[in-house]
Amino acid sequence: MSYSSGPYPQERTRVAVFFGGRSVEHEISVITALEIISAMDVVKYEPVPVYISIQGKWYCGPELMQRDFYRRLPGSVHELPEVALLPIPGTGGLTVIANGTQSSEWKKGDIIPVDTCFPAFHGQYGEDGCIQGLFEMADVPYIGCRVLASAVSMNKNMCKTVLQANGIPVLPGVAVHKDELKGGMASIRDKVLNNPAMKTFPLFVKPSNLGSSIGVSRVQNAEELEGGLMKVFRYDLEALVEPCVTNLIEINVSVRDGSEPEASVVEIPNSQSGVLTYEDKYLRGGGKKGRPTQAQGMASLVRVVDPSELDPQLKDRIITLAKKAFRVLGCSGLVRFDWMLDGANGELYFNELNPFPGSLSYYLWDKSRPRRLYTENLNDMIEQAQYRHLQKQDLVKDLGFKALYR
Repeated sequence: MSYSSGPYPQERTRVAVFFGGRSVEHEISVITALEIISAMDVVKYEPVPVYISIQGKWYCGPELMQRDFYRRLPGSVHELPEVALLPIPGTGGLTVIANGTQSSEWKKGDIIPVDTCFPAFHGQYGEDGCIQGLFEMADVPYIGCRVLASAVSMNKNMCKTVLQANGIPVLPGVAVHKDELKGGMASIRDKVLNNPAMKTFPLFVKPSNLGSSIGVSRVQNAEELEGGLMKVFRYDLEALVEPCVTNLIEINVSVRDGSEPEASVVEIPNSQSGVLTYEDKYLRGGGKKGRPTQAQGMASLVRVVDPSELDPQLKDRIITLAKKAFRVLGCSGLVRFDWMLDGANGELYFNELNPFPGSLSYYLWDKSRPRRLYTENLNDMIEQAQYRHLQKQDLVKDLGFKALYR
């Protein structure tokens, strides 16, 4: 099957949507990618799905646009051509490195043309600057945060450190690296509990480099603290321990590129337990009216969008801080900032940044004023990626050989 089949102009911009990847958030990435492809403006853009398996192999084919394909994994990927993005400027697209078992117009050695790359990953190796570095090496336009912003944003501890240094309030935390286990769990426990902000249980323990609430624990004592750390170290090399805000109200807002950063309305996501879990975010039923795609991710979470009972001054402060944080971190594309409000004393804290939020937070922009549709945001992100790439082409890169001949 050809990508270009159908009643669309042949000169459409070819946008490769990359998803899956070597992360425990693999499945959520698939959901996000299917949503993006379903919402993409097919008059202007031709989506080219590129699925990266958990083993790290890349596959390409229109079959990847169908949700049923993933129910036949892992065998179904062998039907498709295996591809790679070579870190060589001017290649022009994806190089086919192996034929699939099913007939395809693409054969080994062919180049599948691609104009722009759209990473739809969540978690490690895709949201943390790794794939962005490959795009830079290949010199191709790509959507979203650049390498530095992606890497800093993905590490919760580093992101908090940078934002705190720029006057943005953050919750205290203690970072623990897995290597510290060599010194014994007792020394780690002392390191955490000797911090003045960690004197009182419960505490939260979470991975520094993951999202989707994977590996998060609410611990009530020193024994559970040790268990929470070991749970994190199943998924990540660094854990972050934070005090528990007992009267917690979580408030999120999305920010996107523009001549100046532009913010959506805010939301208050709800959970059954008081802590947003993976199940809350992706497996609970929610309002499905008007959802734009065949696969629903974060949009299914029960939430209150633009809550009328929230103090307008607090909303304005959250939006102002989010825009500032967007600039400080050098973000681009569309991100989501998560904040925590202590209902007991009114203190507001930055919680974490999602450099590529699930569903691209379309439900927040749908309620914004003026309203922005999912497809509009996708169009803008693609155009901005192309513009940034053109800007880079004007930079001087070659000074010639001089020092070698001295």
